[in-house]
Amino acid sequence: MSAKRENDFRILRMRCGRGRPRSNMAKTKATKTVDIQKKPSSKKKPGEPKTVRDAKVVDAETGYWRLTDDEILLRSPVPEDAYKTSDSWRVFRIMGEFVEGFDELAAITRGVTIFGSARTEEGHEDYKAARDTAYLLGAAGFEILTGGGPGIMEAANRGAHDAGAVSIGCNIELPHEQVPNPFQNRSLSFKYFFVRKTMFIKYSNAYVIFPGGFGTMDEIFEALTLIQTRKIRNFPVVLFGSQYWRGLLSWLTSTMLHGKMIDSEDLGLIYLTDSPRDAVDFIIKTCDAGIDNGKQ
Repeated sequence: MSAKRENDFRILRMRCGRGRPRSNMAKTKATKTVDIQKKPSSKKKPGEPKTVRDAKVVDAETGYWRLTDDEILLRSPVPEDAYKTSDSWRVFRIMGEFVEGFDELAAITRGVTIFGSARTEEGHEDYKAARDTAYLLGAAGFEILTGGGPGIMEAANRGAHDAGAVSIGCNIELPHEQVPNPFQNRSLSFKYFFVRKTMFIKYSNAYVIFPGGFGTMDEIFEALTLIQTRKIRNFPVVLFGSQYWRGLLSWLTSTMLHGKMIDSEDLGLIYLTDSPRDAVDFIIKTCDAGIDNGKQ
């Protein structure tokens, strides 16, 4: 047997528990053998999860920043990922979320989704405006969809609830749990943002967008991109609050339009208002007439 092969077998025996080197032992006066090596601590410092299964174990530990299913899905794969924790297997969970969402929302034919910041307090004027807008839409026969959380989402669900209309919350799993607001008469929960966003797009006849942060901006520009590229029909995208949106619209005009990155028709996809009544009238006119964004 060659020296290299013999060395390989020696390493294999070591890994299997045979041929391990003797530990440092000392003979006592009582002729008892005592292991004088320092025993390793039973507490293990958690390292970075290497597989999805490891991630879920670490995820359950107290004080650990929770890994969402989106984060696990979008990370690069590693060789240790077993098939049942791989992206191919995860497709079944994603498919299940789509099926559940389609089943739950199949009867929604006049949906309007209202977006805005989760940080807006109840006494804020935007909260009141969102509640009034949802109330008027609900009274006009529309179903109201939101992200299901606090702030503007709560205000919109509350307005729909006040009007006796269908009030739907599409909640999302976040690292710090988002608590569903109490004004939903139908509540769904999603693990994946892209599944949830599909539900908003598919079951909405219009978007009403109040002041908000990155998530709100994401919803605006996704809808505008899908309309611009004719992936969806041209439905109303209403921005509420001219003072808040003025800077963004000015930049779109002075920079994007001036640089010929968009054209004037693209800017026409946005409807700006400061009045709940005006927003609702615009949506009613557009939806009932069966026209694109208020244009014949």
